Amino acid sequence: MAANRKYYQDYEELCELMDKSLNDYDKEKIEKAYRLAEKMHGDQRRVSGVPYILHPTSVACIIVDLGMDTDSVVAALLHDVVEDTPVTLDEVKAMFGHDVAYLVSGVTKISKVPYTTREERQAENVRKMLIAMSDDIRVIIIKLADRLHNMRTIECMREQKRRDIALETMEVFAPIAHRLGIKAIKDEMEDLSLQYLDPVGYAEIEQHLETLDGKAFIDKIMQQISVRVSDYIKGAIVSGRVKSIHGIYKKYIIQGKSLEEIYDIYAVRVIVETVVDCYSVLGIVHDMFQPLPHRFKDYISTPKPNLYRSLHTTVIGSDGVPFEVQIRTKEMHQTAEYGIAAHWKYKLGMNGKSSMDEQLTWIRQMLENQAENHEPTRLIKDLKTDLSSDEVFVYTPKGELINLPLGSTVIDVAYAIHSEVGNRMMGAKANHRIVPIDYVVKTGDIIEILTGKEGTVGPSRDWVKIVKTSSARNKIRQWFKREKREENIVIGKAEFEKECKKNGFVLNEKELATMMDPILKKKNIPSMDFFYESISYGGTVLWKLMPRIKEEYAKIVEEREKAQGTENAFVVPIVEEAAKKSQSKSSVIIDGMDDVDIKLARCCSPLPGDDIIAFITKGHGISVHMRQCSNVPKDIAASEFPDRWLNAVWSESINSYFATVIEIRAVDRTGLLADLAGQLGAMKINIHNMSSKLIGGGNALITFDITVRDKSHLRDICSRLLAVRGVSSVQRA
Repeated sequence: MAANRKYYQDYEELCELMDKSLNDYDKEKIEKAYRLAEKMHGDQRRVSGVPYILHPTSVACIIVDLGMDTDSVVAALLHDVVEDTPVTLDEVKAMFGHDVAYLVSGVTKISKVPYTTREERQAENVRKMLIAMSDDIRVIIIKLADRLHNMRTIECMREQKRRDIALETMEVFAPIAHRLGIKAIKDEMEDLSLQYLDPVGYAEIEQHLETLDGKAFIDKIMQQISVRVSDYIKGAIVSGRVKSIHGIYKKYIIQGKSLEEIYDIYAVRVIVETVVDCYSVLGIVHDMFQPLPHRFKDYISTPKPNLYRSLHTTVIGSDGVPFEVQIRTKEMHQTAEYGIAAHWKYKLGMNGKSSMDEQLTWIRQMLENQAENHEPTRLIKDLKTDLSSDEVFVYTPKGELINLPLGSTVIDVAYAIHSEVGNRMMGAKANHRIVPIDYVVKTGDIIEILTGKEGTVGPSRDWVKIVKTSSARNKIRQWFKREKREENIVIGKAEFEKECKKNGFVLNEKELATMMDPILKKKNIPSMDFFYESISYGGTVLWKLMPRIKEEYAKIVEEREKAQGTENAFVVPIVEEAAKKSQSKSSVIIDGMDDVDIKLARCCSPLPGDDIIAFITKGHGISVHMRQCSNVPKDIAASEFPDRWLNAVWSESINSYFATVIEIRAVDRTGLLADLAGQLGAMKINIHNMSSKLIGGGNALITFDITVRDKSHLRDICSRLLAVRGVSSVQRA
């Protein structure tokens, strides 16, 4: 598919945008950056075949549109040179200064550090970006511009890659844009992502909007409001918009509302000079149209956390169609469209940034919450929750406003007020009535937290599963870490030993230390006691770590067997037991043979139900193979040792389990291994070894060593595994 060239802007267009801007750009410095980027990217091309240099120039154009400063434009032009060319950060610093080098470093991905999974790499990239962003907000604004342009030009990539990038954009970058109030970028990111994540749903809504004569309706309403408002307020600007496709999708597809129940598909915006004018326009609009009950929101008196301020009211026109009216000042409008970027430009000037500290405390808080967490991928989950665009607003009895993600509970409210309020919480009231501890708060609720004396109460471990916000979750874990250390160690150790026993691990103290040492170092955990403790309070998720622990255990067993002079493959005790049973002479009956040593061939691992044949080995008893095994001659009579091949059948009474290997091909995704292992666990299947690898096209190949009763049992297992989301095939290895 050809690249959509309308989204590419060259250096000449960048210069035109700077000329039209009100900002005083250092064009000499910007041209110097462009010449360096042009030289270093050279003949590099995008996947679409477009010259690579058009990507940084296009990102720089977005930065200028947002009203950012010279160093932001320079960093946008250079944002890929350190990652994709021989240029170093030190060279960037020498040529363009410390600020530009810091911005480029913050935007550059972590590409040289080895991580176990794609999710871990993603989490560390986001963590690095947030750290840089907490010091200089321009880092994330450049990154958002970079991601927006990538989404605009993503159509040339293969389908799975498009979906992966779109999902990350929807889950990470669009919520950050929302939290920063950059609506223009947030809406476009969500619509572009939805186009690849659910093309059918996107097309359905797009087609519905095309069938409505929305433009004519909005034009008519705009004309009516403009004429009436101009009689009272001079200089008012009236505009209209249709709700973003993703905004409609959330209510139509996800919430299950009909399109007729979505009252803000159409919106008219009135921009005036003063706050007094805003409330005057509100009165005029309510006089002209019938307002809908409970559909008025005053974000001027109670702004959103992302700085958004505006009056919203939903009314019904003369033809019965509901629409929303948004009323704001010019300054509010700049903030509504460009969020913190507008704040940078209009409030601080182009060089100041210290007064933003208070508005960026949520970033530092999130990083502090993650400091005690040994699972890097949890950062992405917390971002998705805490930066959700779906919010609720509740009040304390003193009238203080608290903003929380949709789905938050009274426990979240308690911890949002203060850590100690949450830790001493005994109960809660909503609107003066006692409510359960898991009560989900609603916008407008007045929440009173009932507390006990310090030292007499504390949070419950179950609260971690109830709360919605990562802040509350981490404060609960920190309390247990601080107050219940000895108890945590005992609980965590018991859980770890239970998991090891389930997997058949047999270790002495020295072997345990050897096995866990590389894992503890990678997770920055100082000792086994800290490891047990983190399992208990939730800093370490054990099931995610078990594949790595199994790998280290395999090495221990291999070294142990080498020391004993054996050549056996790595098996846990239960496999050895199954193998002994499977080798008993009662399992297989061989023509003319009795009381002989029978072994099932490892090359094909036959199971009861398979057509089998036996072969007399030299000094190793009789080996039983599947008839279709590659080591069995097709023509026995013409083979090298025809007399050593014997007919064999399975015994009618077999009370044994047999080792086998299955291969699973599936779309690579977060939680795939957990879902597969969980399905096997639900069937009470023993897993003795597991491995996985990427095989291209966004797919993974997972191998499980398991024990089964017979061929029919194996078929049932394969059938159940095929039902797991994303699995395309399950077969015997």
